[in-house]
Amino acid sequence: MPTPPSPAVSVLDRPVAFLKGIGPAKAKLLSEDLQIHSLGDLLHAYPFRYVDRTQFHRIIEIMPNQGAVQVKGKLTVLNVRGDGRKMRLTGRLRDDSGAALELVWFRGINVLQNMLVVGEEYVVYGPVQEFNGRLSITHPEMELAAKAATEEAATFEPVYSSTEKLNRRGLDARGRRKLIRALFAQLSPADLPEILPPYLMEELRLMPRAKALHALHLPPNQEVLDAARRRMKFEELFLLQLRLLQLKLVRESQIAGYAFGAIGEYFNRFYRDHLPFELTGAQKRVLKEIRQDLGRGIQMNRLLQGDVGSGKTMVGLMSMLMALDNGFQACMMAPTEILAQQHYESIQEYVEGMELRVAFLSGSIKGKARKEILEDLANGEIHILIGTHALIEAPVVFQNLGLAIIDEQHRFGVKQRAKLWKKNKPYPPHILVMTATPIPRTLAMTAYGDLDVSVIDELPPGRKPVTTVHFTEHRRERVFGRIREEIAKGRQAYVVYPLIEENEKLDLLALEEAYDEMLQRFPRPDYQISVVHGKMKAEVKDQEMARFKNGDTQIMMATTVIEVGVNVPNATIMVIVHTERFGLSQLHQLRGRVGRGAEESFCILLSSVKLSKESRERIKTMVDTTDGFKIAEADLRLRGPGMIDGTQQSGLLQMRIADLANDGKILGVARDRAKNLLSQDPRLQRPEHHALGNHLAKYMQGIKGWGRIS
Repeated sequence: MPTPPSPAVSVLDRPVAFLKGIGPAKAKLLSEDLQIHSLGDLLHAYPFRYVDRTQFHRIIEIMPNQGAVQVKGKLTVLNVRGDGRKMRLTGRLRDDSGAALELVWFRGINVLQNMLVVGEEYVVYGPVQEFNGRLSITHPEMELAAKAATEEAATFEPVYSSTEKLNRRGLDARGRRKLIRALFAQLSPADLPEILPPYLMEELRLMPRAKALHALHLPPNQEVLDAARRRMKFEELFLLQLRLLQLKLVRESQIAGYAFGAIGEYFNRFYRDHLPFELTGAQKRVLKEIRQDLGRGIQMNRLLQGDVGSGKTMVGLMSMLMALDNGFQACMMAPTEILAQQHYESIQEYVEGMELRVAFLSGSIKGKARKEILEDLANGEIHILIGTHALIEAPVVFQNLGLAIIDEQHRFGVKQRAKLWKKNKPYPPHILVMTATPIPRTLAMTAYGDLDVSVIDELPPGRKPVTTVHFTEHRRERVFGRIREEIAKGRQAYVVYPLIEENEKLDLLALEEAYDEMLQRFPRPDYQISVVHGKMKAEVKDQEMARFKNGDTQIMMATTVIEVGVNVPNATIMVIVHTERFGLSQLHQLRGRVGRGAEESFCILLSSVKLSKESRERIKTMVDTTDGFKIAEADLRLRGPGMIDGTQQSGLLQMRIADLANDGKILGVARDRAKNLLSQDPRLQRPEHHALGNHLAKYMQGIKGWGRIS
């Protein structure tokens, strides 16, 4: 047994092993399976649902496979069947409807035989299934009806996450309830102090903290439970927002930046003579926000969100021209060579004739060419450098880097991004991070809560929305007919396949089989087909993509490697095969590869006939809207925050009770109140904020924001 903790240690900070009924072996299991290490962890491991023990089902009315039910009746039969290792205990429960329910146990047979009494009335709880025409519950929860009627808080019972190992050691739902009761018996009011200031409690009519925590685990009724959940959701989101906004204040007070005071010749000349199209209102608004940031003398850390094709690259270029006007260099880093090359080519084209030098750097540039770029960068002859993660390597030295833009930032690791911070002295460069994956507002306020966020929420004029339709496999011929129609007009087509298995050989085999089918439907020499997948060598992949881009092939067969970074305005149709195997945001990114020219474009979602409910909802969302922000909201609802590509920040979104898909209003209130509080008392020094400050210092220090990378 470990040494007991010092009495000075808070009860909630003590190891969970010291709670009566646990001990070292069970504590080890709780730690390994549920990350419950301390009594505080146990307290904040909230139930995921509740059983209303006042509600009973009549056996005659029960339908199988409809979830767990609670019934009350007499145990009329109890028998042991089988022998040796295949023994089972079977019972029969009959209620006042006259119908019977089979009960089956495969474990703990000897104990149950001695405990259960034929003829007694029991309350039985568990999921009902049908076996051999009879309704049955396997390993039901059993309690004498007389005892259940008198047991404290038996009306609204919590159910906790568990595992098979925990269940076997007595840490199932019932075992956890016993532990929670033992924990509350050990806690005093001093162990659960109020941390929110009284004026906030009164304004928002929040339940006191100690009462809310007790009610979350042992609620007397639904009304009290709802109030407790509202209180603890607000607290969780409020503390997170307070911490992120504190980090932002620290960064703004401690990390100085270059003040770009001038808008000069580069920017004005480009705007006057080289801008290829009228900026949208959203682009103008975002540029104004960036210009204000760059003039403050504080390092800018801004997130720029924009849907596919909304014009983020143009905003990035014009921001870089602001840096040039103030005597600084700028760079743009992209996650793949294809995407970086695409940015380089488009920016080169935009600034042609402006007497400024744009260079490209990636791992494939070697020898004399690389040496020349590094030398010219160091002596200031290169104004804008565009490339891959090669930009952050040690030999890459800028003369005076003022602005660094990171595109599709979630594809870079924290340490990679941090290296850009250190590419200039005495001050770090201003940072603009861009993403074409629209982030729901609630997620942006948590994953990027310490950044300033700009949104380009309109597409340039003249861009036609992509028409999206859904076909099932039995209309495959119709789909290939549409591809032929587009090719006959001189257009090009994408046909996209999922990675079917986490197995290289099987993936390539599936793609090869699909290629054979396409050759039969689109024979040479009338048609030429490019094939691209993630297992190809980079140079072969680039060559195939270049053939398609140049119009040498009419059809691009690909896996999701084309999700980001291919710009072929002549491609007007995309078929996504086995649509049900793709995530919603991935489908949206893929669709963004068509509709990049002036012609009407189409996206065909080709799926199996049998679809799950979630797959149907994903496909319906894609057909109904091309708005990336609506799609992101739907994705959040369907998949949860931790699974959305690129937004998982270490531990940040591992919420215990708040749900970003449904708690947006609470989050908005929490952020507003956190902003107001910090504007009046940034260091939480007022007496009414002492408890809050202490709690933040103790429990929230592990949260690091996006803009504060060390």
